[in-house]
Amino acid sequence: MCLAVPGKVISIDESNPELKMAKVNFNGVMKNVCVQWLPDLMIGEYVLVHVGFALNKIDEKEALETIQILKEMGDLENNEESEIT
Repeated sequence: MCLAVPGKVISIDESNPELKMAKVNFNGVMKNVCVQWLPDLMIGEYVLVHVGFALNKIDEKEALETIQILKEMGDLENNEESEIT
């Protein structure tokens, strides 16, 4: 089973035009993610990420609902010190 996790884009690095990357916040954990397939992506938007690749953008409401469900399932630790919004 594959799981794509929502995260919020914090910064975008376009220094290499062949490999556009972004720093993405996953419930307080920052990861570098390939966003090459999302040319119109902007800072502050949410993406679904699987194995280091952003698959598509999702709206904030859907992202936050998914994050809450994952927390309830125990798949994400509840880190009250670092909010995702």
